[in-house]
Amino acid sequence: MATSQPSAEGHLSLTPMGAGDLIDRAVRFYRNNFGTFVAIATPPVLAGAVFSVAWTILGREVFSPTTAAAADDRFSYYVFTWFGNAVIWLVETIATLVVMGGASRNFVRHLLFGEPITFKETYRNTASRFTGLLAASTAITVSLGTIGFILFYFGLIITTLSLLIVVSLLASIPLVATIVSVVIAVSLAYLTLWLFFLIASRFAYVPQVMLVEGQGVFSAVGRSATLAGGSVKRLMALFVFSTVATYSALAILYVPLAWYAWSVGVELMSFDAEMIPAWYEIAYNIIWQISFILLSPVWTAGLCLLYVDERVRSEGYDIELMAARRLGEIPAVPRTYSNPLQPAIGSAAVSAGSSPRPRSSSMLGLDQ
Repeated sequence: MATSQPSAEGHLSLTPMGAGDLIDRAVRFYRNNFGTFVAIATPPVLAGAVFSVAWTILGREVFSPTTAAAADDRFSYYVFTWFGNAVIWLVETIATLVVMGGASRNFVRHLLFGEPITFKETYRNTASRFTGLLAASTAITVSLGTIGFILFYFGLIITTLSLLIVVSLLASIPLVATIVSVVIAVSLAYLTLWLFFLIASRFAYVPQVMLVEGQGVFSAVGRSATLAGGSVKRLMALFVFSTVATYSALAILYVPLAWYAWSVGVELMSFDAEMIPAWYEIAYNIIWQISFILLSPVWTAGLCLLYVDERVRSEGYDIELMAARRLGEIPAVPRTYSNPLQPAIGSAAVSAGSSPRPRSSSMLGLDQ
């Protein structure tokens, strides 16, 4: 079956990118496919929102924090809701990573051949590798969450001790102490963030490798680590952009809610559940879920663009694709022969942990 020619977006994606180019193209893809991206991201987040709201209502029914209950009951309510929402958020994040991993194959084919990004194709890809994607997403989320937690508190302790030393040594010169303290705090924050993304970058392309190249979970981890050498700063830039965009969206949505709550007499700064109605807690939670739906596709698009970019830089991906378009399929060889070419797009239906084996002799390994 003949494939369509790559779109202009696809041509643009096959050149090495800096951090600014990465963010610009990710936003451009997101804008051009807004409805589809939102539809793809909605099911796992919507399910998480439903469970979160139900958990909040259950907590209020069990512990009755809006009555003149004892302080212990109110503390139990906050622990109950916090722990439940944390677990729901973890499961929701894993489910979102699974779906976005399924979207990566569809997205890369869109980059290379101009094929449309569709809800149906994304979830079909997700279903074809669901077990492997679930295992990989769970391991990545738990591992990076633990590493991030350790690095954050270790960096916080080091920063605090450093600032105490600076203040004690330069107490007689307040202006110098302030400047030095700011420089040290910013430098240590950057170093902590860089260390985290140095580790995180090794796992960044696991879903793309699994779905695009058809590799198993363990081989995908090794392959991702091999590709990730030059992407630390660009991953950091993508993270900072996504974080700023997320909180900007939250601010835009939270401000009207806060104004309305204030106008009807809700004490927003109170930690007393009796002063905060259930509707406000539920609305607050839903707004967070909406922002997650709106912004998570930007991260997915950025990672897919980075994946293609790394292969362009290290493997001549663009030259391979150009040759495939002009020369067509390479001659068929027996399956016992070792193919020295890494297929641009391999079979998606490879069981977890197995070695990739292209279905066709096409250089791209495309299903015809």
